[in-house]
Amino acid sequence: MIEYILTYLTIYFFCLFKFIAGPVLGTAAGFSIFEMVTVTVAGMMSSVVGFTYLGQRLRVRYQRIFNPQRKLFTKNNRRIVKVWRNFGAIGVAAITPLILTPIGGTIIMNSFGIKKKKIFIYMFASSILWATFFSSCLDLLLQIPVLRPYLTQAALHLGEFQYLESIPAWQFAVL
Repeated sequence: MIEYILTYLTIYFFCLFKFIAGPVLGTAAGFSIFEMVTVTVAGMMSSVVGFTYLGQRLRVRYQRIFNPQRKLFTKNNRRIVKVWRNFGAIGVAAITPLILTPIGGTIIMNSFGIKKKKIFIYMFASSILWATFFSSCLDLLLQIPVLRPYLTQAALHLGEFQYLESIPAWQFAVL
């Protein structure tokens, strides 16, 4: 039981910073789709809530210390504005799990003045949809017998699959 909790917390920690870590590490740990979606959404939403409430304070403090006379039109700022104009708040929330990190998407939405309630709703909906999609796709890939050993190399050492007994030793060494 303690191993399960530590595994869950480790995957949760990685999901705070990178969304795709939940489905990938959850698959390697042998989690069900529900467990993978739960840990991924919990990690992303913890990051979103934390940076929504602390983001403004951190930004003001950072600007005072490191960048007192900031340029308004930089290459990075123009790129962010271009993304915002093309996609809006819903689009930024939708691409956050794919391209941005949960922190990056939250910071962009905060810097454009989106209300906290909308940030939470958009990011929550996006995280549930993408976590379900990624977890389901990985689960379907595991149903293909040829791909299963290659996709679950971490689980091979734990002996979770009974079919490993039928694999010859030279094939097991390659894995």
